[in-house]
Amino acid sequence: MALALAKLLGFVIVSCLCGVLVASFLVPGAALAGTSVSRSISYFNSLPTELAVPAPSQTTRMLTADGKLIATFYSENRVRVPLKQMSPFIRKAVVAIEDSRFYEHSGVDTQGILRALTSNLTRGDRQGASTLTQQYVTNIVNESLISEGREDQVVLSGQKTMGDKLREMRLAMALEKKFTKDQILEGYLNIVFFNRSAYGIEAAAQYFFSLPASRLTLPQSALLAGLVNSPSFYDPVANPKNSLKRRNQVLGEMLKQKMITKKQHDAAVASGVGLKVRPSQQGCAAATMAPYFCDYVTRLFLNNPAYGADTEAREKRLFRGGLTITTTLDSRLQAKAQAQVNATAGANPDRWGASLVTVQPGTGRVLAMAQNTVYLPQPGKFDTQLNFNVDAKDAIGNDLNGAGGFQPGSTMKPFTFAEWLHQGKTMTTVVDASKREYPLGFRWRSSCGKVAGGYSTKQRRAGLETADDLQNASEGYYRKMPADYGLYNSINTATFAEAAQLDFCGIQNMVNAVGLRSGLDGTPIDMHQLGNLLGGTGVAPLTMANAFATFAADGRYCVPVALAGVADMAGKKLPAEVQKCSETVDKNVVRGVNKALQDMLNKGSGIYINPKVQKSVPVAAKTGTNNSNGATWVLGYTTGLATASFFGDALEGQQRPGRNITIKGTHYDRIDGYMIAGPQWANYMLQVARLYPAAAFPKPPASIVSKPAAKPKAPARPAPKPTAKPKPKD
Repeated sequence: MALALAKLLGFVIVSCLCGVLVASFLVPGAALAGTSVSRSISYFNSLPTELAVPAPSQTTRMLTADGKLIATFYSENRVRVPLKQMSPFIRKAVVAIEDSRFYEHSGVDTQGILRALTSNLTRGDRQGASTLTQQYVTNIVNESLISEGREDQVVLSGQKTMGDKLREMRLAMALEKKFTKDQILEGYLNIVFFNRSAYGIEAAAQYFFSLPASRLTLPQSALLAGLVNSPSFYDPVANPKNSLKRRNQVLGEMLKQKMITKKQHDAAVASGVGLKVRPSQQGCAAATMAPYFCDYVTRLFLNNPAYGADTEAREKRLFRGGLTITTTLDSRLQAKAQAQVNATAGANPDRWGASLVTVQPGTGRVLAMAQNTVYLPQPGKFDTQLNFNVDAKDAIGNDLNGAGGFQPGSTMKPFTFAEWLHQGKTMTTVVDASKREYPLGFRWRSSCGKVAGGYSTKQRRAGLETADDLQNASEGYYRKMPADYGLYNSINTATFAEAAQLDFCGIQNMVNAVGLRSGLDGTPIDMHQLGNLLGGTGVAPLTMANAFATFAADGRYCVPVALAGVADMAGKKLPAEVQKCSETVDKNVVRGVNKALQDMLNKGSGIYINPKVQKSVPVAAKTGTNNSNGATWVLGYTTGLATASFFGDALEGQQRPGRNITIKGTHYDRIDGYMIAGPQWANYMLQVARLYPAAAFPKPPASIVSKPAAKPKAPARPAPKPTAKPKPKD
């Protein structure tokens, strides 16, 4: 008897509430008889009616320049789509199971409340009475709290007080006055939670069926519509029986409400679940290509105050802002570069690093960035999250997650040679490469007041440091020779002989003009340290490729660009990296350098690199190896592409010598630039060079070349290509 009275009392209370709602909605300003009813209406009318409806958190996409997906970023995996791009079946199914009177009520369904109460009190059921509009309100409020970092204030459905429900109803009724039914349904289907990997119908369709929402079938739509009531209990992956039963319940409601025919119903009920789950993964670790380039671009974004006042604000924008980030990456080049670095060292149990990075001369656009590692640990794979191709930090201290650069060895020599030409010398001017010692106090020239070796800033000549017993890679080159001959044969003593006649401030200016800097912290390389003439400071491959791109672009230097465009979810363009180029090196100087570096492939230290390259397109290159043979390089370019190829010890600072090692079954006494980095570069360039214009390099003027000097007798060179025990040339 007591239970029956309690149920009756509850029924009466809710009936009164429904009366208040109806009266408030129809005549909100009317003074109704009865003090308690009047007060109830006054309280209800005092509740807020304004509800900001911001776009919910959406997935950010990072794309290549040619529109291919690199990676996605999200806090909630959601892609907003208009109602017309949703299957009609999903629109009908959600209405049928969640709110059959959706197109009849005004935000709050008093009939539904009474029906649910009657069922709950008389039969012990647990029916809800929230309309789709009320559910939409709840989702909007919760989404706003989460986006503001106030997750602790989110109130779940089972925790709502009577006051919470009244506020929800009041807001729902106001929302119905502001938006059409289809706008509310569209908003609801784009915000509702289906799964931790799927927020909104588009993400749910892609996750469970690998389809866009527009192509959902009737049984698929019914399954997803049934899921929103309890995403865990009706999860078709974890609880397929529950899911199937719920799907058929939805189909029954659709038939009952005459949304589908009996034939459609029966065919849908007879079908299986038919899942085709596509696990959603986000971030650079799950990138579809170029995870290290992805990481580089992400850090450029997070370091840029244009996208938020601090890192937290930028992260929020990246993971919740639904941005479209367009990069400079060319997916064609990237695929070839990745395949090549993977093949270079094979199984690679000794974890040697290989990388390729390509820059477009004249624009600075980074077109490819690959290395022979995986981003996350995998059995039998060489894994690291460090990017071999970029700086560890930029010049203002922002973390770029780079390995810190590698000693470039002889690939630094062209910059001294360029300054040699810039200071009025000629390509064929003879230098004394027999000199092997430059003792402390040798009077190097430095006109810019650089303090070195104890000399005052007022002196035009300054002792830098000692250079004792300089070594060339091969015997027989300690003699006089033309400067260009010394460069294309990579003779250390020839480079020092040039530097002995130059102003070191000019060499410094030349290195600065092509953007060379330390790979550790982005600071300029100090060319007043003699070791840097031969590559003593670690430089990142991207920086090296971009420096040589200046030669390829006839003296035009461009700051590297990777982040080409950013647009918000409405398509509005946000700031991105701006192309910054300037003419920094004299064209005639560059043309002289290009001629010498073409000769390097034809008759110099790169003669053993695949000759098909220079036969395919006009190309120039320089090999390089550091003292320990732990860092080997080829920097090669056409007028359309400049590529740095690296092979060596990428993670231990070149402390591990590249000597007495075996790579893919071949033993090397020591590795040199042309041996592994060279073929890696050549095989890659053979595949991609013609994708970008590769014109002939302009010839240097006679004033740069001068008259050909009598060619010195060259020492005997080995005829066959070295295999087992090759002799280094750098």
